[in-house]
Amino acid sequence: MGAFALLALLLASVGLYGVLSYAVTQRTSEIGVRMALGATSREVLLTFGKRGLVLTVAGLAIGLALSTVASRFLNALLFGFRPDLVPIITVVSLILLGVAALASLAPARRASRIDPVIALRSE
Repeated sequence: MGAFALLALLLASVGLYGVLSYAVTQRTSEIGVRMALGATSREVLLTFGKRGLVLTVAGLAIGLALSTVASRFLNALLFGFRPDLVPIITVVSLILLGVAALASLAPARRASRIDPVIALRSE
């Protein structure tokens, strides 16, 4: 069971990295314009880092709601089923947030290091 959990964590982090990397690639000219108009590397880094964490928190909220519904369904279906999900969900959510922050960092750093002149010439 632990191997499947690690595989799911790996797939989630690779998926988040892919989405953010694609967003950086698509918005290269916009990032170049922002940096040419005075945006600092830190501001660009925070913009893309925040985007990845917002996606993660939204996914966690949806997953929490679905797990609560599934837990109540199992309580009604199975006699004596009393899951203690609060500590498990807390630890897993914190681990997922940490992995998502790391997965968001690479594309965000790449976006913050874009040279405005090269980005504006790419169109």
